[in-house]
Amino acid sequence: MITLIGQFLAPFALRLAGLAAIIGAVLTVLLGARQAGRNAERFDRMRKTMEIQREQLEAASRRPRDRDELIERMRDGSF
Repeated sequence: MITLIGQFLAPFALRLAGLAAIIGAVLTVLLGARQAGRNAERFDRMRKTMEIQREQLEAASRRPRDRDELIERMRDGSF
């Protein structure tokens, strides 16, 4: 029985192998594109997080030193 199946598929073996290679290549490209999209989203989130942290550090460096300076800034409207 197995020999009959083998004899039947023998002429198509090269075509089946080629088809399997093409399907494998297409799947590899699609999965690679998917991973690239994930990496791009991760990069964007990380960049936004770093920008926010930088802005917070800059704001902390400009904070009022004492209550009098805080009151003065609130009166000027520059706080």
